[in-house]
Amino acid sequence: MTAAFTGEGLAELLRSAAVPVWLPWPLPTGWLVSGFAGAGDERSGARGSAVALSGPNPFGGSGEMLIISEELGLGLGAGFAGLPGPDPGSDFAVSKPHAFVQVSKHEFPLWHVEAPRRAAFAGEVHGHWLWLVLWPDTAGLLLAEPLALRDLRDGGQDLNLPYGARSPLLPG
Repeated sequence: MTAAFTGEGLAELLRSAAVPVWLPWPLPTGWLVSGFAGAGDERSGARGSAVALSGPNPFGGSGEMLIISEELGLGLGAGFAGLPGPDPGSDFAVSKPHAFVQVSKHEFPLWHVEAPRRAAFAGEVHGHWLWLVLWPDTAGLLLAEPLALRDLRDGGQDLNLPYGARSPLLPG
């Protein structure tokens, strides 16, 4: 996995990404972009992407969020969620959804995934896993309302991204 913190690093990830690079937009109030990561190789490109954000936890203090998109079976989201396998597990999606994201005016369901010391939600959007992993677990309250996501690979977006400190959750 390679991580980046600059606009140039984001541009490189966008050039190689075979999966969406999701960003909530507008960002939740007070939240900042704190890094990007891609998982893959030079031959197949980034088969997984992560966008890191930081901001105020609704219950006080600070919070961290990773938004991960990946091909099925890659395991990037499960790894960040602290799970042993490459997917959410056998109890996944057996109840009503716990949260929703909105992409291009369509809502997609997310289910809570039991994860140690963090809030984790997973679902499928356009044939790829979508994971939202938040620290501490109380920051999961940010998903009480649907989170609007944009794929940064889509052209014609002139977003002035607000950057904060580099996320300690991303490698190197």
